[in-house]
Amino acid sequence: MDFLTQILAPSRPTAIVDVGANPIDGAPPYKAMLAAGLCDVVGFEPQPDALARLQAMAGPRERYLPYALGDGTSRTLNICGIEGMTSLLVPDPAQLALFNLFPIWGEVKSTIPVSTRRLDDIAEIANMDFLKMDIQGCEREVLTHGQRKLADTVAIQTEVSFVPLYKDQPTLGEMDLMLRDLGFLPHCFADVKVWPLAPTVVGGQPNRGLRQLLEADMVYVRDFTRAGNMRAEQWKHLALIAHHCYRSADLAARALNMLAELGAVPVDASERYLSSLGRKPN
Repeated sequence: MDFLTQILAPSRPTAIVDVGANPIDGAPPYKAMLAAGLCDVVGFEPQPDALARLQAMAGPRERYLPYALGDGTSRTLNICGIEGMTSLLVPDPAQLALFNLFPIWGEVKSTIPVSTRRLDDIAEIANMDFLKMDIQGCEREVLTHGQRKLADTVAIQTEVSFVPLYKDQPTLGEMDLMLRDLGFLPHCFADVKVWPLAPTVVGGQPNRGLRQLLEADMVYVRDFTRAGNMRAEQWKHLALIAHHCYRSADLAARALNMLAELGAVPVDASERYLSSLGRKPN
């Protein structure tokens, strides 16, 4: 067991909810936590093929469900040219045309009627410390209809758009204001995607971006400015997420300092944690 987990001694594994769990952009940020047995994952993926792959590879701490999360109404899932573009929102052809490849990738090939579920109504979610979302523009709906469960959440990773590709898709600014209203502060960019404006192609690579921002995976964490903003257990899970998912030693140390202020860990816990980072495990 690593030093941080040992000194925190959380009452349960970190509870992670992954909305749009299809790992099209690589391994999820919580991969190391899952491998170490430090978290439980409930994931959602409405695309049948992607869901089948997730379920086939799932370990004992993973559970994947076919629900499409949204506002609880009957909707249409737009199946696009590539899996990563499929969305409850309708792709905007004029916006897609701004970027190489997206007119092809974002073309709607078929549609599937779905009954969406509200995050607050998902009985399979007992706890939610960390919410990860990548659902092509519908992230705002999940937040709007999940505020009871969000009351205990300490970290959110969400895809945000600088130039929306779907009709009615919120921008980064709209998402930022909403998340701040919910009590979260920006922490870091987990990934930033730049993309070439059409028809420019550099080096024969139509997907080789120059400077134009397209979208990003952005991490928000519950307001860390005062110890009283979170309960001790919340600070513990924030420290674990910061350390294992984002290598954010400063945020993990901040959580330890706040826990020391609450009397939940020894006063030198933060100093000992930072000193431990360069050591090899026993």
